[in-house]
Order: sequence, then structure tokens, then C-alpha cells
Amino acid sequence: MLDVTLLGCGGTMPLPNRWLTSLYIRYNGRGILIDCGEGTQIAMKEAGVSAHDIDLILLTHFHGDHVMGLPGILMSMGMSGRTEPVTIAGPKNLSAVVSGLCIAAGIPFPLQGMELTDEECELSHTFGDLLHIRAYAVKHSVPTYGYTIELERLRRFDPDRAKNQQIPVKYWGRLQKGETIHEPGLVYTPDMVLMEARKGLKVTYCTDTRPTNRISEAGRNSDLMVLEGMYGDNERMEAAKIKKHMIFREAALLAAAAEAKELWLTHFSPSEIHPEHYLNNAREIFPNSFCGESGMHKELSFTDDAVKANVSGAVSDASANE
Repeated sequence: MLDVTLLGCGGTMPLPNRWLTSLYIRYNGRGILIDCGEGTQIAMKEAGVSAHDIDLILLTHFHGDHVMGLPGILMSMGMSGRTEPVTIAGPKNLSAVVSGLCIAAGIPFPLQGMELTDEECELSHTFGDLLHIRAYAVKHSVPTYGYTIELERLRRFDPDRAKNQQIPVKYWGRLQKGETIHEPGLVYTPDMVLMEARKGLKVTYCTDTRPTNRISEAGRNSDLMVLEGMYGDNERMEAAKIKKHMIFREAALLAAAAEAKELWLTHFSPSEIHPEHYLNNAREIFPNSFCGESGMHKELSFTDDAVKANVSGAVSDASANE
């Protein structure tokens, strides 16, 4: 299961009732925080999310509205009794940025840095073998990355096939986990006992960019895409191009190209006081689009239809926004 909370949906500066864009994902009792602008720790408290359990902080880029909340979050984590290491990942010059923002001497846990330099890379972090975190470079005014978090689903084990091939029971569990067993004169492979592959769960997050095919490719078959829509009005296209951001329509085109299940729009310009007024500009292209709100929540879990949704804060009917 992946538990997803949109802590804020604002860009540039926080506004009353709109915190800066940040996403929290909880998996197996551990937390991943993507971006950390000013006020993120307040947004976490309002959403009922604990800073103590954050193991990994992913920074898309180093503009202030994405990193200025980092000192407060780290202090909150320390005050909560956190002693385990925390990893921060981000673009080149990560160490210099973090050192300039934080007073590490007052933090009672080690900080580990993971600097991203490749166009695309998989992050090595200990969340278990089934959770995969990938970063991909996008097109902004400074080096910027988007992220995908993908939870692999174990294939079903077929005991009848194992019995028919006289595979000892003691190896069944290891084979189901994907391990190949070598015995004198024998080799047992997972494909001998596993059924067809099953779809896992996938969340894609990307803000502060012009559209690029890499976003839809990285987000292919996502259960949820969280993409920036700096402006809702199609007439703001030129401003989006100049500032290297996206409008709602462009984000919807990416979600459609990725064949995603759902799109949350986020990172609204402070001038977009009522972004929901423009939601149909996205829904004309990708009907299952929603305007993000602070505290918006969704639970993704493995079921027969792959996803169980529980969305609070989302508007379910386009007519309610007209």
C-alpha cells in the first residue's frame, strides 16, 4: 500500500489556506517527502502527518519555494526523538545548498546526501526490494528532477506447479521472492513456479518544468500523477513558456500520453486564486483530473482492480466547479 498526501499545492509563495507544493508518501511505516517549501512542517501537522518517520527527502530543485522549509522539518524531526539517518536527494550542488540552509550541529541524527547528476537514475535506498524510486531530469530554468515511486507486486505462487516439478517446500518462499536456487545438479528458477506478472502501484511527481516526453515516459501507467499546473487559463501559455512552467492543458496531455489513472494539478501561481475555475481545461483532455488542495489524500492498495481510492479534498464533479 502507498499512502499519499498532498501537503500543499502553491507555487512561489504560501498563501492563506494554500501551502507550498509538497508531497508525502508513506510505505510500510516509513515516509518519503518530496519538496519542502516554507511552511511544510505546518502543513504536515494540519494533515496529521508525522515528521518523525521521514527517511528520505527528495528535492526537485533548489528554488526557495521548494527548499526553504528544510531547516524547520529537520528540527521538528530532531525534536520528535528521531535518531536514525535521513537521506536527502537532489540535483548537483546538493551538499552546498543543504549546508547553507541547515545548522547540522543541532540535529541529533546523521544526514546523508545523494546528489543526482545523470539524466535518469534509480535511487538506492533501503525500503526493501519491492519499492523503486527513480529520478528523471526535466526542463526548468535550473537543474530539476521529477520522481516516480513504484511498488512492485509479487507474482502469485503456483503450488501445483511446484509439486509437479518436485521442488522441495523449503525453497518455495525464496522462489516466490524472485531468488534462483542452485543445488548440485539442479537449478530452480522463479519462472518455474510463479504465475503471470501483476501490476504494481506507481506515483509520479513533477513540478517546475516545460512539457517533455520524459515525463510521460517516466509516468507510464501511473496510478497517480501529481503535475504542476502553474496557470489554468489557456491564455497564459506565453507566460508559462517564459517562466518554464506548464498550464493545466499541458499537464493533462502528459497524463493522457502516460495512460495514467488520475491526475492531481499542483504548484498554482499566486495569481490563480480559484484554479478550479479552469479545471475543465484539463478535463477536456484527461477527464480524471483534479485541482490539488492542501491535505488532499489518497490510499493506493493492491486489490482485484489494483487501486482502492479514498480522496478527500478533491472535487468529484466538474459541474461543481463551474
